[in-house]
Amino acid sequence: MSETSKMSRKQRIGLGAFVAIAFAVALILGIFISPFASESPDGLERVAEDKGFIQKAEETEQVWKHSPIPDYEFPKVKNARIATGLSGLIGTIITVAVAVAVGLIPLAIRKSRKRSGTISTDET
Repeated sequence: MSETSKMSRKQRIGLGAFVAIAFAVALILGIFISPFASESPDGLERVAEDKGFIQKAEETEQVWKHSPIPDYEFPKVKNARIATGLSGLIGTIITVAVAVAVGLIPLAIRKSRKRSGTISTDET
């Protein structure tokens, strides 16, 4: 019997509600809170400044300038807060999509093994 069939209907609804609320909270944080993030350097950047090797890094070509969302802002969006919120939205969606994809890999493997007969139904 699969894990989802062992769960009661009430448990599945509760899990679905939890996931939906968690996703909504992540979106709210990504969209509305990220524009208020500190402009101060993060820990790694601060250490680079303190140890004096940030100048060397700044002299080289900055790879992230060629990314679709350089420095957490969309170049075509003039308002910095809106651009940062938009990057928070996209970043949240990409992160959740990757997490779901990684989470589904074991289920796909188990389903494939069950179909091929390499595991018994008792192991699932």
